[in-house]
Amino acid sequence: MKVDVLLGLQWGDEGKGKVVDVLTPKYDVITRFQGGPNAGHTLEFDNFKHVLHNIPSGIFHSDKVNIIGNGVVLDPITFKKEIDGLKEKGFDILKNLHISKKAHLILPTHRILDAASEASKGKTKIGSTLKGIGPTYMDKTGRNGLRVGDVLTNFEEKYEALKAKHVEMLKMYDFEYNIEEFEAGLQEGIECLRNCILIDSEHAINKYIKEEKTILAEGAQGTLLDIDFGSYPFVTSSNTICAGACTGMGVAPNKIGEVYGIFKAYCTRVGSGPFPTELFDETGEEIRKAGHEFGSTTGRPRRCGWIDLVALKYAVMINGVTQLIMTKGDVLSDFDTIKVATAYKIDGVVTEEFPYDINDCEVEPVYTDLPGWKKDLTGLKSESEFPQELSDYISFLEKELEVPIKIVSVGPDRDQTIVR
Repeated sequence: MKVDVLLGLQWGDEGKGKVVDVLTPKYDVITRFQGGPNAGHTLEFDNFKHVLHNIPSGIFHSDKVNIIGNGVVLDPITFKKEIDGLKEKGFDILKNLHISKKAHLILPTHRILDAASEASKGKTKIGSTLKGIGPTYMDKTGRNGLRVGDVLTNFEEKYEALKAKHVEMLKMYDFEYNIEEFEAGLQEGIECLRNCILIDSEHAINKYIKEEKTILAEGAQGTLLDIDFGSYPFVTSSNTICAGACTGMGVAPNKIGEVYGIFKAYCTRVGSGPFPTELFDETGEEIRKAGHEFGSTTGRPRRCGWIDLVALKYAVMINGVTQLIMTKGDVLSDFDTIKVATAYKIDGVVTEEFPYDINDCEVEPVYTDLPGWKKDLTGLKSESEFPQELSDYISFLEKELEVPIKIVSVGPDRDQTIVR
């Protein structure tokens, strides 16, 4: 048995949480392999809506094991708030949630360092969610970090030592802060972690593989935010691509099976950075309103634009995608014409390759116009009900991307999902 991987192919917010929830009945184990509470995976079912930040999106299926893998960075404060929020809604999820002892901890001073660093950049700021993600991964690679397993022995002593280092680092910035405010809830969060099922996740996951359990690895953010292959430096601090599943869980590359790539029928981005097909006109605003495009973690309005097949082909290649999933086709129902960027024109030269210097060059998208479907899709139950224009749009994308689109989402609810 192999591990299937599900990840975003754009700049995040593709609808991964919903699709994981839909696919979970097919799997025994769901695991997150990177990122942290900067993720916001939204799930809707039975008139219930919840945004998950740290916890895998299979958690609402009580018969499934959910694992927070070693590649994740975990904030004890927000984690406890998330647990408490689920309990208030009647979900006691600790019995089927396992956490890797090797996952790194986001500390209050990481969040302060994140805010101080971002404030110091002025107009060159990256658009950080200010959750402490970057400083935590920096401590991880710098071999200074604290891990979940550290809560079991002498945590307070280790925390005070690393906190002192961070306070020294903060002297580099002209930034005022009250450390006690940031530390509010930390002790309760640590106690919450101590009461969780803490595991050596790499051993557990490989044991599940040997037992032929079905496993789905859930990515956070999106391919174009990958630290190596995204639009650097406007990226996140982890490997969001399929290869990150191997290092974020401790599984060998030959144990990866299907790779599900999720994309929106258009494009969005939160924060700074290049976005070749971004729309600054009424069309962009229409997409934002119809798609409710506001960050589930930050609440910030998302930048919106037409689908970009140059970037999407790049993401398919990097990840080795075997199946595609298209979300939010329903958002484009009111448009007479839908544009698809099939190439870039850079300095007068047309290219279909995603460029290294996308931040520094003027990119003009080369568009193909396709007819819109002009039909509300939210009530559709099967592919046979698709308007011809939607079927043609899907066929065009499949031909360009050379990968089949197996699932089409036509609304936010679990039931608004059509398998082709």
